[in-house]
Amino acid sequence: MAPSLLGGFTKSLAMTVLSEIGDKTFFAAAILAMRHPRKLVLAGCLTALIVMTALSVSLGWVAPNLISRKWTHHVTTLLFFVFGIWSLWEGFKEDGESEELAEVEAELDASFKSSKGESKNKSKVTDDTKKQQRPFIMQFFSPIFIKAFSITFFGEWGDKSQIATIGLAADENPFGVVLGGILAQALCTTAAVMGGKSLATQISEKMVELSSGVLFLLFGIMSLLSGPEGQL
Repeated sequence: MAPSLLGGFTKSLAMTVLSEIGDKTFFAAAILAMRHPRKLVLAGCLTALIVMTALSVSLGWVAPNLISRKWTHHVTTLLFFVFGIWSLWEGFKEDGESEELAEVEAELDASFKSSKGESKNKSKVTDDTKKQQRPFIMQFFSPIFIKAFSITFFGEWGDKSQIATIGLAADENPFGVVLGGILAQALCTTAAVMGGKSLATQISEKMVELSSGVLFLLFGIMSLLSGPEGQL
């Protein structure tokens, strides 16, 4: 029985939302949006996440063609249980303070001061004039766009959510997984950019980790009961 589009969509949507809220890239988007034009930060972060989601789903889609679906199903089930236990462990270790936010803010502060020092001799009037003269499309290839893209892309590479997306795409309908993942990324990134640091500080990393841990374990149990053929 072929995996359903709706099943892949809903699992990917739920998993990505809980994985991305309170993640390092979520906080990075919120902080960048406070210092740079929101539309450029949103475009850079969202483009990186869409590319990463598409790459992850592609890897997951190719996997069953290289090894049997039975083994990809077993590996995916194992990953769900491992990430579930890992997330619960991280959640129970959290003391309530947003260490992730503080760490990201410190890194971006250092980068911001460095770039500010290099460009302090430039005239603000000249910069504004250049920005007005620059075509709208070309603004999305500005240093701000590239910075937002690179921080998000490399921040997500090898992350728990990326590996889980690969496993989910190997076991579920890849079109459903990519649609759910992109929608979730769009919702989370837009919330981070629009809400800024005020929203980021209200997020409980402990509750996010515990919730994602429970969700991963639930997916693991469902995968274990359904078997490689996808039937409960």
